[in-house]
Amino acid sequence: SSSFQVYIIQVSVGNHQWAVKHRYSDFHDLHEKLVSEKKIDKNLLPPKKIIGKNSKSLVEKRQKELEIYLQTLLLKFPVTVPKVLSHFLHFHLYVS
Repeated sequence: SSSFQVYIIQVSVGNHQWAVKHRYSDFHDLHEKLVSEKKIDKNLLPPKKIIGKNSKSLVEKRQKELEIYLQTLLLKFPVTVPKVLSHFLHFHLYVS
């Protein structure tokens, strides 16, 4: 078993849909940058839970929360997605 969980998050923008894979720490790093650069609400990211962090139900719940988090971010930037976010979402691979 691995010591960290990778979340596979579905992203959809317009007619494009794809999946990104990130650890929670990647989301945390992204969030820190967005909070400082774009004044995103720092409570938007689901909290890091330690206890039972790899239980299947918790992983599924967090995956959903992270999906909602990303969709919320995309709604906040309808015109120009911040570079740090577009990189995180692999826009360069999918949306031209």
